[in-house]
Order: sequence, then structure tokens, then C-alpha cells
Amino acid sequence: MSDIAQVTVAGVQFAPVVGDATESLARIDAGVREAVRRGAQIIVLPELANSGYMFAGVEELRAAAQPCDGAYVRYLIETASSLGIVIASGFAELDKVDDVYNSAVIVDRNGVRAVYRKAHLWNAEKTCGFRAGRGHPPVVDTEYGRLGLMICYDLEFPEWVRAAALDGAELVCAPVNWPLYPRPDGERPGEIIRVQADAAVNRMYIAAADRVGPERGQDWLGGTVIVDPDGYPVTSILLGSEHIAVATIDLAMARDKSISPQNNVHTDRRPELYGRKTWEFE
Repeated sequence: MSDIAQVTVAGVQFAPVVGDATESLARIDAGVREAVRRGAQIIVLPELANSGYMFAGVEELRAAAQPCDGAYVRYLIETASSLGIVIASGFAELDKVDDVYNSAVIVDRNGVRAVYRKAHLWNAEKTCGFRAGRGHPPVVDTEYGRLGLMICYDLEFPEWVRAAALDGAELVCAPVNWPLYPRPDGERPGEIIRVQADAAVNRMYIAAADRVGPERGQDWLGGTVIVDPDGYPVTSILLGSEHIAVATIDLAMARDKSISPQNNVHTDRRPELYGRKTWEFE
């Protein structure tokens, strides 16, 4: 595990273009380079960042999907290596038996460090051709800290987030595509509130990178945010606008699970009392 404490993290909020991978990649590259110019060492990109989300059907999804050694992941590795950074990004993954997954990857100068396939599919993801992943959220050591990885709707399952926390994640990188839904006047979006709760109850940082831009009748929240282990946002939240959220964080805060002189959110757990199993490891 790296003993680094201060690290600068960015979430790049932009509008991918469904059906135009070239333009989406140009926007990704511009965002990554601007984030680096602002000092970012870890950069999180949205869910399905290079393809867009609102696929017309299975054929369009399959045409957009790429293997883990495909052009998009190679671009991420080459960029991370040349700039000396870590990148987490969502993408549509085509595997060796032609299944398609809503996946995310962490890469650095050493190549692919983790691949994760979204376990909890949202709405039309279940019918447009995605298969649900079966692997646990990965947690990997990088030169900039111990990073976890999950995708969007996964964040709404406390057991899943707790699994990454118990595996030692200091920062969870979460590519997301949050649909825009009505909410009461003056209220913060529920998606952001849930990320705040996830971070606070696990005493770790979470960086959620969202997208913007209307896409085939769907509007997106644009709620990119970085949240600290106390559950408070440490970046501005610019809903619906292209935006790069950047924060310098202290990972030592995420290594300390104490919340009072006599309380610790990990060692105070009493799973023997909880009764019903919340998950089973295979």
C-alpha cells in the first residue's frame, strides 16, 4: 500500500456522443489534459465514457463495444503512462465470447490495474444487451493510493460499497451516468446524498464522475462530486454543465476509521448480531 497522503483527484463531467466514438474520444482527451493542467494525479471519467449510453438496441451496443485490449483502453494506458497519472473510466466491454458488459477500468503507467463489470444493471441496461457482472468491486494499490472501483447504480447497495471499504479502499472511483429526475425545490439530488452517506459510513473518499447533455430524449444530472470521509463534498457541484471537479485530498483521513475516542466504523461492527446475511462470497 502506498504511504502517500496528499493526492489531487479530478472528475471530468462532459457529454459523450452516442454513435460517434471519435468525437467522444476527443472530448475525453481534452478533459483529461485540462485536469492534468490543474494538477490531477487521479482522473475519473463517466460511465460508458467513450460510447454514450442510450443505445438503440443490441446491434448498436455491440458495434460500440471494445475488448479490454482494444483501442480505447490502449489510449487510456498510453495517456496515463505519458502523463504519469491514474485514470478510471467506464466503457462498453466486449469479451472473448461476445458478451457485452457495462465495465470500468483503472489504468496507470504499468497498464491495466483493474477491470470491473457492473453487477447491478439499471433499467434498459437489462434489455439492450448488457450482461451483469459477477465479480466483486476490485481494490488495487497504485502510486497515488489504494483505489476501489464500481459503477453508478452499484453505489446504491450498501453491501457493495462496504465490501470495497473492508478491502481497504481509500478512494472509490465511480464512473456514473445519473438520469435527471424531478426533486423538491432546494433539495440536493438523491444520487449525491447517497454518495455522501456511502463515504461517511465507511470513512473513505468517493469520486463520482457524471455526464451531461441530452441524449435521445434522456437528460442527465451532471452531478460530478468528490466526497470526503466525513460525507461532505470537497468540490463544487455544477449540475448539468460541462465541468472538471478537482480536489486535493488527504488519504490519511480514509485510513483512520475512528469517529470518536472510543468508536471505529470497522471494529465496532458486530456481524454476528446482524442475523440475515447481506451477501455471500463465492
